[in-house]
Amino acid sequence: MRIQSWRTALAAAALAVVAAAPAHADTYPSKPIRMVVTFPGGGAPDILARLFAEKSALGQPVVVDNKPGAGGNIGAEAAARSPADGYTLVLGTVGTHSINGSLYSKMPYDMVKDFTPIILVASTPNVLVVNPSVPAKDVAELIALAKTRPGALTFGTPGVGTSPHVAGEMFNTLAGVKLTHVPYKGRAMALPDLLGGHISMMFDNLPSALPVVREGKLRALGVTSLKRSPSAPDIPTLAEQGLPGFDADSWFAIFAPAHLPKELQDKLNAEANRVYSLPDVQAKMKTLGLEPMLGSPERLATFQRSEIAKWAKVIKASGAKAD
Repeated sequence: MRIQSWRTALAAAALAVVAAAPAHADTYPSKPIRMVVTFPGGGAPDILARLFAEKSALGQPVVVDNKPGAGGNIGAEAAARSPADGYTLVLGTVGTHSINGSLYSKMPYDMVKDFTPIILVASTPNVLVVNPSVPAKDVAELIALAKTRPGALTFGTPGVGTSPHVAGEMFNTLAGVKLTHVPYKGRAMALPDLLGGHISMMFDNLPSALPVVREGKLRALGVTSLKRSPSAPDIPTLAEQGLPGFDADSWFAIFAPAHLPKELQDKLNAEANRVYSLPDVQAKMKTLGLEPMLGSPERLATFQRSEIAKWAKVIKASGAKAD
């Protein structure tokens, strides 16, 4: 009887565990969700995270937590080391989740193994902008100027390993010039120096650069995508200005820590697809030069693997290193 009672109790406990799993998913979330942004406020990652926080209908607040530094690695590591319970997400970038693994000799996290893919949100080209004092009206004139003054022209970036950094290194390689890299701790720190003429240029994300260009405070010479952006069709590509094959888009995606339960992954993916498909959100994104991508977690996983391979080749060819 004792053995039978023990077996009965064990079976009941097992059934309780099985029954509790979907119930837990049904009650998620029961507290605020943290969305880590790996760069300071004002840039595309911050904008996208705040759009999700504003429009989310999960029943709990989504709190944006900016954790900049080390090309986004500090914030990405913080997210990777968090519990896989759905209460910590990260707005990952092309840098944190495809470039940095090749650029840094020691990474504090694995770009694939330490994360659960949620959704590929959007992409945007970078745009080469120069201070108006730079005497170059197009890319050909800039290349000619750079060749007469090796190392004298500088390009600022939001940090080592960011897509603007790698775009600058790609420019050096394809144009056969030497622009000097000046890394900052975020775009907000670099922009005042560019406006003040302390650095010559930036490869800035289109969403953050367009307003300043439209105000006439900076001159846009070209976008880094293979095709012109619908948001700024008057800005030619670098590829059509003598640098064929130049392709250095930025992209942004939501990840959770590794081993997130599938039901939570699906729930977050469905909500993100809903939010970023809202007409007003789509209009806002396109006005800023962000091209919505969306889709399944599997689409993000496949895309990320292809991007890791692509940027590994670019970084090897440029010889760039973060340390």
